[in-house]
Amino acid sequence: MIQIRPVSDLRNKFPEIEDIVVREGQPVYLTKNGYGSMVVLSLEKYAELMDDVELKLDEADKEAELTDIRYTHDEVFSRVRSRINARK
Repeated sequence: MIQIRPVSDLRNKFPEIEDIVVREGQPVYLTKNGYGSMVVLSLEKYAELMDDVELKLDEADKEAELTDIRYTHDEVFSRVRSRINARK
């Protein structure tokens, strides 16, 4: 179940949030004045998310060393959007 809490719970109910994040492995979404503010994740879950990103960045660095081809941010985001839309 998605956990959405006011940001004040981080201070007032830290052990409860810690239990959800660390023991249950679930993120907790925090709101401030009714709007999304941040997400609390365990270090393990954060590392899982970032490992793939780090791997892809390493691959991009290696590719950049092997070629002089460079893309503008518009070209990159256009390709990303095309791939996302193709999956739908």
